[in-house]
Amino acid sequence: MTEPHVRDEIAAFVAEREWAQFHTPENLAKSIAIEAGELLECFQWNADADVERVQGELADVLTYCYMLAERIGVDPGQIILDKLALTREKYPVDKSRGRSTKYDAL
Repeated sequence: MTEPHVRDEIAAFVAEREWAQFHTPENLAKSIAIEAGELLECFQWNADADVERVQGELADVLTYCYMLAERIGVDPGQIILDKLALTREKYPVDKSRGRSTKYDAL
């Protein structure tokens, strides 16, 4: 799912700075949560957030997600597809279309 050149660019960026030593799964997971908070902050007082700021924060979240996937040896696209397959079972179309009800209450 991730374009190989995106993964390569992230890896080159990290390697040039010798930052891989700091990228433990724990640190990357923390960074994802921190950046996700910054993304949410874009919408704190107004639903009409600055699109450029949202894009920047989303890029940070995605970058750390890709880095974590690489670090733990999983393919981001595959784990997304695997999770979608499980979620399809929890939320059958005939019961969940147009509803936000949690799967255990459908």
